[in-house]
Amino acid sequence: MGTQNPSAPLRAQSAHTADPTRPHRHRTPHGRGIVHENTRHTTRFVVIGNHLVQHEELSLLAIGLGCHIQSLPTGAGADIKSLTARFAEGPTRIAAALRELEAHGYLRRERVRTTTGRIITRTVSCNQPKAAVRREPTDTARPPAPPRPKPKALPAVPQPGCTAPALLQQATDLLATLRRHDSRLLLSASDTAHLAPGVAAWLEREATPSGVRHALLTADLPDDPLRWPAALLAHRLAAQLPPPPPFRTPAGPPPPRYGVRNCDDCDRGFRAPETEDRCRDCRTTAGEAPPETPAEQGPSHTR
Repeated sequence: MGTQNPSAPLRAQSAHTADPTRPHRHRTPHGRGIVHENTRHTTRFVVIGNHLVQHEELSLLAIGLGCHIQSLPTGAGADIKSLTARFAEGPTRIAAALRELEAHGYLRRERVRTTTGRIITRTVSCNQPKAAVRREPTDTARPPAPPRPKPKALPAVPQPGCTAPALLQQATDLLATLRRHDSRLLLSASDTAHLAPGVAAWLEREATPSGVRHALLTADLPDDPLRWPAALLAHRLAAQLPPPPPFRTPAGPPPPRYGVRNCDDCDRGFRAPETEDRCRDCRTTAGEAPPETPAEQGPSHTR
C-alpha cells in the first residue's frame, strides 16, 4: 500500500462545484485548452467587460463589433457605411450585428439637432448597459430652449348693464360671423367668450349689428397679418364705445279729459272740472284763469 504524495496538486474543482457567479468555461482534457501569456498594457488599450466578450446571446460578429466600437475614440464613425469600409463583412451582416448590440443595450441611437437646424443620428456606446441611466441627450451644440413666456391676457372690454342670454347670444353670433368678412378674424371659443360682453354693451347702446361689424370690427384693419386679432378687437370695443342713448322720461298716465259744460257768464261750452263754473276767457277777464291745459280744450261755442 503506497503512501500519499503530499506534494501532489489538489484536484481541480469540477464544473458542478465551481463558483456560479463566474462565467462558464469549457475545459479540454490533457491540457489542450487555452493558455494565456499576458503582458500588462500601459498604452493603447481599452477595458471591456466579460459580460460583453462572453455574452451568451450575442453572435460572435456582434461581440467583436461591440469591442471595436468601445475602442473607438469619441467622434469616430460608427455607422454602417463607416464600418463596412473598415471590415470585410457586408452592410447586411454589420447592420444585423448593430441591431443585436442595440437590443442588449450596448448601443443607443439618438436624434439631435445641430446649430444649423439639421437633424442627425448620434450613436452612443454603453460599456455597462445595466448601469447606464437613460437621460435626456446632452447636445453641447444645441442651445437650451428659452423658457416659454406666459400668454398675455386680453384687454378688458366694456360690460353691458343687461346680461340677458338673448343679448349675449346675439353678440356671440356677431363675433362668429366676422371670419366671413375677413379670414384673419377667426376667433377661438375663449376669445369669443371674452369679447361678447363688449359687443353686447355696444348693442345695448343702440348700435346695430351691421354698424358694430362695419364701423368697429372690420373697417380700417391693417394690411399686415394680425398677430392677435382678439386683442385688437378688445381694444376697439373699449376705446370706441359709443355714448349711452339720451335719457327718456317714462310715459305716465294720460291727463284727464273733462266733459263739456256751459259757462255761467257767457254760456259758451268748455271743458273743466266741476269746480269751475266759468270758461277760460271769462276767468281771464276777471283775472282768475291760469293757462289753459289740454284737458280744458273744447269747442269754442256751444249754445
